[in-house]
Amino acid sequence: MKRLIDLHVHLDGSLPYETVHKLMKKEGLPAKTDTELYPLLSVPEDCRDLNEYLEKFDFPLQLMQSAGNIEQIVYDLLTVQRAEGLVYTEIRFAPQLHCQQGLTQAAVVEAAVAGLRRFEKEQYSCTCTETTPELHAGLILCAMRGAGNEEANLETVRVAAKYLGKGVVALDLAGAEALFPTRDFEDVFSLARELEVPFTIHAGEAAGPDSIRTALAFGARRIGHGVRALEDAALVKELAEKQIPLECCPTSNLNTKMFPDMAHYPIRALLEAGVKATVNTDNMTVSDTTESKEFVKLEQAIGLTAAEEKQLLLNAADAIFGGEDEKARLRKLIAEM
Repeated sequence: MKRLIDLHVHLDGSLPYETVHKLMKKEGLPAKTDTELYPLLSVPEDCRDLNEYLEKFDFPLQLMQSAGNIEQIVYDLLTVQRAEGLVYTEIRFAPQLHCQQGLTQAAVVEAAVAGLRRFEKEQYSCTCTETTPELHAGLILCAMRGAGNEEANLETVRVAAKYLGKGVVALDLAGAEALFPTRDFEDVFSLARELEVPFTIHAGEAAGPDSIRTALAFGARRIGHGVRALEDAALVKELAEKQIPLECCPTSNLNTKMFPDMAHYPIRALLEAGVKATVNTDNMTVSDTTESKEFVKLEQAIGLTAAEEKQLLLNAADAIFGGEDEKARLRKLIAEM
């Protein structure tokens, strides 16, 4: 079995269908079949654009406004990921989006950490073998692009600092990149630097190379998506020289019409340029994908080789927001594939 790593997966875009059924029953909502749920949770193959893609977060967020539900979703997602063969994952979410029914951002994070700890306790009580090694995980808290949420974003940074090393591993900035430029969020990352919270930033997806340059200037250790770096040869060279990892999400990028098909996805070009590219799911349920599916699609579309896959996984191991011991564990697992 492959030893897979997913560094870029959104909690609200990755609710397992079984979990949705369970929570709908708990919330007293009318039961729906998977077929009836599909248009609420997942985009079709002919998804029109980013706007249609973003619509699929509305229904999941309705189920993510209580501590118990958030804990259950984190636990269930980790269970699904381990069964798929993941050995490391970093799950991200925006605490401010889960405060509609009275939760504080800190309470949201505590619930997510509780789900993580519950999974760890159950996993450690079972027998993990060489065939099925442990799945280790961390949480990334997202500040959100938008207007009028400046204080909420700063609170997210402060909460990230409070729980750093206690389940939380980093900060992120997500949302409508083209409408709300990265440069407008300098205060968020100034505070993150002051509080010594490491961060990644969604950049170079809806907006171009300048968004990536701004993220680098802020001090981002990784770039979410980042595939539009290829529009700027000098930027590609900088990313390669500084070994800044890109969290590439192929299926998601096709869903939002960044590329016409998987045959045009530039993962090989990034590797050949020396960029530390990685492959991730972004939103498992919205994009109807898994980490293993991402690799299979690239194998079928561009003939991704076993050597290239191993390099992508080693890149991911090096890119984690974790310590050297964890990186060494992952490198060893990948070398044994």
